[in-house]
Amino acid sequence: MIGVPPSPLAARLQAPELGLWATLSRNAELLAGALLVALPVFLQAPWVRLAPVTATLFTAALLTAGILLERQSRSWYGEAGSLLVGFSGSWLAGCLFWGWCRLHPIWHLPIEAFALPLALAGLRSRWRLGCALYLGSLLGTAATDAAIAATGLMPLWPQVLAAAPADAALLLQQAGQRVLEPACLALVTTAAILLVQACRWLWWRGQSARVASTALATTLAIDGLFLAAALLAPRLSGLI
Repeated sequence: MIGVPPSPLAARLQAPELGLWATLSRNAELLAGALLVALPVFLQAPWVRLAPVTATLFTAALLTAGILLERQSRSWYGEAGSLLVGFSGSWLAGCLFWGWCRLHPIWHLPIEAFALPLALAGLRSRWRLGCALYLGSLLGTAATDAAIAATGLMPLWPQVLAAAPADAALLLQQAGQRVLEPACLALVTTAAILLVQACRWLWWRGQSARVASTALATTLAIDGLFLAAALLAPRLSGLI
């Protein structure tokens, strides 16, 4: 009957469904975060290489779509919109660097971190998921750049990108082999273990921290994929 509160039995029957929906929603949110971190490897890199201006202008479409989604009443659309807004910051930074500054690795992290103050300020706002995605990606980028510098591979960065495709593939393969040297391998392995521990620590710190953890873990996985590509198939690495 209308107006009659549900019985305890009905509430118990509905609870598993609500719990299942919440679990699926959370998993979809984390999967979306991982895909947004991985997407630039397969879409943005070749697009920026061929047409940096249009790739950069696409940021406006991402930002607009994110804002419109975030304004929807259903919570999942709002969360997806927030993630998309955070992703648009990483997309813009990637376009600016790889489009015009890729031969100057010293500018990589500063350009990627252009929205850092906004992301930190937004962690307590309704945009917190997008901010966490951006910050997790930025932390992964910083760790990757630090590992490249610590292993002495930073000078090879502009050489690989400026060389002819055949020479670039050889240089990239040499860089991958350098990582396998005992000292470099120990350093990279230690860094990877620390990042995994950071991911585990973040995972238990709430919804936003789980998004950051997912972004960081995805970055670590992509780094491993790049290393394997540099060793086995350097032409497929996305840098050439």
